[in-house]
Amino acid sequence: MRYPMAIRQPIVSVLGHVDHGKTSLLDYIRGSTVVEREAGLITQHIGATEVPIDHIYDVCADLIGAKEFSVPGLLFIDTPGHQSFTTLRARGGSLADLAVLVVDVREGMKPQTIESVAILKRFKTPFVVALNKIDLIPGWISHPNRPFVLTIKEQNEDVRTELDNILYNLSARLHNEGVSAERYDRIDDFTKNFAIVPVSARTGEGVPDLLLVLIGLAQRFLESELDTEEGAGRGTILEVKEERGLGPAIDVIVYSGTIAKGDMVVLGTSSKPLVTKIKAVLKPRPLDEIRDPRERFDSVKEVSAAAGVKIVCQSLEGVVAGAPLKVVRGDRDEVVREIEEETTLKIPTSEDGIIIKADAIGSLEALAFEAENANLPIRKFEVGAISRRDVVEASSHSDRLHKAILGFNVDVLPEAKEAILTYGTKVFTNDVLYRLFEDYQKWIEEQKREIEVGKRSEFAFPGKIKILPNCVFRVSKPAIVGVRVLTGRIRGGQTLVSVDGQEVGKIRSIRSGEDVLKEAIAGSEVAIAVEGATVGRQINVEDILYVEIPESKVKDLEIFELNVDERMTLDELLRIKRKSDPFWGM
Repeated sequence: MRYPMAIRQPIVSVLGHVDHGKTSLLDYIRGSTVVEREAGLITQHIGATEVPIDHIYDVCADLIGAKEFSVPGLLFIDTPGHQSFTTLRARGGSLADLAVLVVDVREGMKPQTIESVAILKRFKTPFVVALNKIDLIPGWISHPNRPFVLTIKEQNEDVRTELDNILYNLSARLHNEGVSAERYDRIDDFTKNFAIVPVSARTGEGVPDLLLVLIGLAQRFLESELDTEEGAGRGTILEVKEERGLGPAIDVIVYSGTIAKGDMVVLGTSSKPLVTKIKAVLKPRPLDEIRDPRERFDSVKEVSAAAGVKIVCQSLEGVVAGAPLKVVRGDRDEVVREIEEETTLKIPTSEDGIIIKADAIGSLEALAFEAENANLPIRKFEVGAISRRDVVEASSHSDRLHKAILGFNVDVLPEAKEAILTYGTKVFTNDVLYRLFEDYQKWIEEQKREIEVGKRSEFAFPGKIKILPNCVFRVSKPAIVGVRVLTGRIRGGQTLVSVDGQEVGKIRSIRSGEDVLKEAIAGSEVAIAVEGATVGRQINVEDILYVEIPESKVKDLEIFELNVDERMTLDELLRIKRKSDPFWGM
């Protein structure tokens, strides 16, 4: 190293809208292909990559010159989505010291981008905007690996103008979200403006600029907050999984203190905190990645913050992703109480709501956050696979819209699959959070339409018909005539009234050719059998008839969104009725 390390490396979270290139950008920095192995090419679990300062010196040589930094490097965290950022906690605050907000140069600000900005503002996390995919600007001439400030000079005037237009629009959108931002090399005061760094995750252009801005911000504004801490290590568990040759192991971000082999630690679980001992601490090599390292881990005696490590313990029973970890120094019971408080999820529940399941505490909180934004009540929440008990419990709802389970990145157990067929519970699973909610919302709309149709069938709905000429098939007992439905709808069992308000008979049946219909809607021409009517007496060809609506049901129709013709038909019936009773239907 070119200097003694006095401070820890900052933790940098990478977030933004789906498909805008978060993982691709990190892949370029570390020279890996993790993105190709993710579900739907979208990151679903939180990985960590250490980028040492010596690598940054090499990559940024054209920009740095002889300048040196005391910051030892950057620890990047690749988040599954904008909400997962909020669940990476460090003693109640954000785990990240800095953030990179990735924005697609073609798509600009999208819903998840805006939500990400709101989260960063709420946590007061400094961030840099990486305007990705600049190589896709028409006419762009790529210069792989070069700093943006150098490659932009090689572009023609039209390309530079187009990029300035994109930057102007992006700055305007960010301004609407309360963020003042400018291209980084045009900023005089970084305390007043957020930096926008144009980059390409495909060619590497702008990546040196991005690394330099991040390390510079950390050096200038965060140095006092990055002191290396002595004493009990603290961390957040990213993932729990079986490792070949090791058994169960946990991936951990150590954000404070030191963790060593042989330490007693307290881990968060799905129930009571677990007290266990560390058997091994394994650290990926620099520029490698915890989730899927290309090289073997190094076994180390201890590791200090900030670091991403794999830990093997004597026991990991019940340990869940997203839970805290703390080394015991002194009073063990006090540490247990502290971890218990941290793992108590503060998700509001309702007796009337859906069930949500997820593979990790962070995922569960992200799911709950989205449900709250959608004004969707939650009845029960748990980490783990969807069980038969979940299916049975969800089916007990009286509200069919809440007979549902949302599962993020979890399995449906075999006995649960059988129960779904028996109990009719709707189960949604997906390993992409926003798609899970899209599927659920589509189902909700379908259910609402079905409920609306069902409710309409319970009411005498506005309807107006005309008896067609040359379509009298039987004069009486019952009279059978051809009619056109002018507005609304008609159904069997409904009473018909004339334009003077007199009852003329009841519809016994409706036919179209050989088919018997439950109802006929506006525009239909059908044959109806009218009980109690005789053609030439109660009804005649060319007569206009209305569906009778009981007076007590008139106000009930207000819950429906009647179209213009249906509303007009109801108003006509009201005028007919009020000739004899001025207050009818009021």
